[in-house]
Amino acid sequence: MGWEQIEELSNEAFKRLTGVQKATFEKMIVVLREAQRRKTLQGGRPSKLCLEDRLLMTLEYLRQYRTYFHIGRHYGLSESTAYKTIR
Repeated sequence: MGWEQIEELSNEAFKRLTGVQKATFEKMIVVLREAQRRKTLQGGRPSKLCLEDRLLMTLEYLRQYRTYFHIGRHYGLSESTAYKTIR
């Protein structure tokens, strides 16, 4: 379930799924966008997933303790890429 599917959820359902409220999620995205902007100045390959999906991967790992293998398969990534994204 990617960002496109869950952004339409109610606040209660969103919190049940991710463990954080929508307002908190949006504040996290603002902070991560600034960090990503600084990081892209250094160059490198762009990520396959949008920032929201990468944050969802991390929240999914922290909330449900799914394995990197399962999370990677869910998002179409390898296990090692899921690990690097979450860490």
